[in-house]
Amino acid sequence: MGGSRAICKSSFLLPSIVSTQTRSAIFRVRMATQSDGAAPSKSPELQSTSSASSVIDFLTLCHRLKTTKRAGWVRREVHEPESVADHMYRMGVMSLIAHDLPGVDRDRCIKMAIVHDIAEAIVGDITPSDGVPKLEKSRREREALDHMCKLLGGGSRAKEIHELWMEYEENSSPEAKVVKDFDKVEMILQALEYEKEQGKDLNEFFQSTMGKFQTDIGKAWAAEIASRRKRNEQ
Repeated sequence: MGGSRAICKSSFLLPSIVSTQTRSAIFRVRMATQSDGAAPSKSPELQSTSSASSVIDFLTLCHRLKTTKRAGWVRREVHEPESVADHMYRMGVMSLIAHDLPGVDRDRCIKMAIVHDIAEAIVGDITPSDGVPKLEKSRREREALDHMCKLLGGGSRAKEIHELWMEYEENSSPEAKVVKDFDKVEMILQALEYEKEQGKDLNEFFQSTMGKFQTDIGKAWAAEIASRRKRNEQ
């Protein structure tokens, strides 16, 4: 930059004998320098601070997942019901311990499990009982997801979260089908635990999943839970 300023300054001091071609060349350099409006790149320190700030803002918003109780349990007056984060955590564990499935990426399932309800940090846990049309629910959640990805600062991680969420929402991959099943399996397992611990009849949650499992592993795990529930009733 210093060299360019020197050239520009000298252009006003050139004697008249300097050729027109030379003066034109210097003029072009001066104009290019003045018109260069590109902002200077941030130093690594500033970039690091900006990135850390975005991450902490994002994580602070995710804290709401730990404090937002699952609406179905609240509606049934379950004592100390699980949070959205509790639900997603056990789904992540399910994805981790599941046996190898042909054509299914285990790591992708784990990631999908821990982001599939992430928009609920903003919109809350919307259930069918709330009377919100499915398309409207999806619109609200997509808008919330976009906000969270922008809050994270964009980039590859935000893009990955967005892609995982959309893949789950659209049920568009083998991994999405597995995680969709784990979502239901986790719910009925939690229902079974609440029935045992609190003496409640939560049959509606079991009924809501009947015939909706898409994968062999989902069907097998759901059948095991149903079998244990039946034994408890005897």
